[in-house]
Amino acid sequence: MKHKKILVYIISFIIIPTVVIAGTLFFGSKAFAYLSLVTAILACVPFFLSFEGEGNTRKTVLLAVVVAVSVVGRFAFAPLQFFKPVSAVVILAGMYFGSEFGFLTGALSAVVSNFYFGQGPWTPFQMISWGMIGLIAGLLSRYLKKLPILIVYGALSGVLFSLIMDIWTTVSIDNGAFSLGRFLAVTATSLPVTAVYAVSNVIFLIILAPFFGKKIERLKLRYGI
Repeated sequence: MKHKKILVYIISFIIIPTVVIAGTLFFGSKAFAYLSLVTAILACVPFFLSFEGEGNTRKTVLLAVVVAVSVVGRFAFAPLQFFKPVSAVVILAGMYFGSEFGFLTGALSAVVSNFYFGQGPWTPFQMISWGMIGLIAGLLSRYLKKLPILIVYGALSGVLFSLIMDIWTTVSIDNGAFSLGRFLAVTATSLPVTAVYAVSNVIFLIILAPFFGKKIERLKLRYGI
């Protein structure tokens, strides 16, 4: 079990970001479809490595439901740019079902919802961003059950999402190259957007956490997940 956990963290924190960043630097925007597919496949590996004992089919079905909730939430708030409940749902998924579940919820939420919002070279970076947010929420789940800490993490996750997306913006501007100076300039320019991400995460977590928490705990108890 310990070796599986180590492998999960290596795939999530090292292999997937390396594949996406290296693929973007070497192939530019042309390879985004392949990078999205590879990222989705790699994101599934930690989830399936966590399969042990009974309840695996139920866990897969529940994953599909949570991803659907996340995607529908993004659709519902489409008119409000940057103000979306996806991060909040991903955080709660990681909190209550573990890092692997949280990472895959985030990654799949990005790629599935982008069939409506538009696939592009930004998709793999969104998959990493939301995936990381869910994975870290799983690692910190014991602390995030306290609302003040959950609110702080929600705000910080908005900053994390913005910073990772700023990497893609920098690379896209410089045609596949990365410049630290350009990245810092992009980050400074995107501060208002980052603030919206952070505030929206906090608002949705305050609204969803009490309801989601009770429902998820009941499902876990009822179905032995």
